[in-house]
Amino acid sequence: MALLDDLDRQTVAALRANGRLSMRALAAELHISRANAYARVARLEKAGVITGYSATINPQKYGYGLSAYIFLKITQQSWQRVRNQVLAIPEVDHAALVSGEHDIMLLVRTTDAAALRDVVLTQLQAMPEVASTHTVLIFDELSPRDPARA
Repeated sequence: MALLDDLDRQTVAALRANGRLSMRALAAELHISRANAYARVARLEKAGVITGYSATINPQKYGYGLSAYIFLKITQQSWQRVRNQVLAIPEVDHAALVSGEHDIMLLVRTTDAAALRDVVLTQLQAMPEVASTHTVLIFDELSPRDPARA
């Protein structure tokens, strides 16, 4: 796909703000025809720019009383094995291979401290490839797309 133009970026921004936006509403917001909106979204999906649509939740209201970032140091050459193992843990909401002191950063969401302890001590530290873990509790989450910020 060629570089994204301003209208592509506006299309993506509008859908990120409201993934349930109808093509009619999207076209009206961008001041383009519905046919153009359909074609543009289809092209962005086909090119892999838009990879899916999902519901954004409030973790607290969904029942996740505790969220944390967990940083892992892993053994050399073990990224693929560890990747598959951490992605199989239901409490892992996001995983990233990162640079710096740690190798992997996980966003983990659990119901309470006991569940978090289980993830860290029973699941993560039990992996032979995991050399160490470092857990940072999340007190509050901020999002640029949070309507409460307006």
